[in-house]
Amino acid sequence: MTNAALFPGQGSQKVRMLNELSEVYPLVGETFEAASGVLGYDLWKLVQEGPTEELTKTQNTQPALLTASVALWRIWQTDVPVKPDYLAGHSLGEYSALVCAGVIDFEEAVETVRKRGELMNAAVPNGEGGMAALMGLDDEVVLECCEKAVGTVSPANYNAPGQVVISGETAALDRAIVIAKELGAKRAVKLEVSGPFHSQLMLRAKDEFSAHLDKVSFKNPAIPVIQNVDAEVQTEPEKIRSNLVEQLSSPVMWTATMMKLVDLGVEKLVECGPGSVLRGLAKRVSRDLETLGSDGLEDMRLLKES
Repeated sequence: MTNAALFPGQGSQKVRMLNELSEVYPLVGETFEAASGVLGYDLWKLVQEGPTEELTKTQNTQPALLTASVALWRIWQTDVPVKPDYLAGHSLGEYSALVCAGVIDFEEAVETVRKRGELMNAAVPNGEGGMAALMGLDDEVVLECCEKAVGTVSPANYNAPGQVVISGETAALDRAIVIAKELGAKRAVKLEVSGPFHSQLMLRAKDEFSAHLDKVSFKNPAIPVIQNVDAEVQTEPEKIRSNLVEQLSSPVMWTATMMKLVDLGVEKLVECGPGSVLRGLAKRVSRDLETLGSDGLEDMRLLKES
């Protein structure tokens, strides 16, 4: 059976994630200890004790989720050493996928996503930008909402059919929400995020982040990775690097990524990270996909038996 592993992005974090597994698998503590050595603070303590407000700061969330996903991957591959045929990650999750594919070293990735979070946070002053989820509209109608809103606002995450996140300046975002409701959106709500990610406003972070990535060593992937910006399998290290720079200000093509996996014959998906967001989105693309989790003892048992 052809299978793939999916790695979640921001929003899947929660205080005390991986607590149950940490009591059984020393790999959890070892992976977080390595990340803490890079960051200069106790990442496991933050993840286990919070407060939530501190964990959800993007410069903390990004290393925390990357580390959690890599820890789960290491447990899975130790218990069931059968590698997936493909990997894909949602936004930040793309970095987790690239670590697990052997493209970027874990420690370098931890430093990179911390830098990414700091630059994304600094790109737009607090309160001047945000994101909103629109439910029940076709992609073309979402684009129409953004165009009619006037200002900097655009699709940021094409998550599933009828589920698109938009991102941009606060005023334009507010107008787009009103227009979306007028055009028949089932739901149009602002998200609790710290900035307008995957929008043109993130271009302000592009040059400095590109300079950082130039110092990171990229290798050929041991497992094919589908990237966010074009929903295509990329194998050339320099193209992977340039796509990560573009990803800052480009929409996450997640619906297309799921459709690409289906076209490649994937029948089973494992969400290699906290939560179940990506499994839910996958089912909106194809109910025939078998989906499994990884962030609990029962999940790991099911993975072993699958």
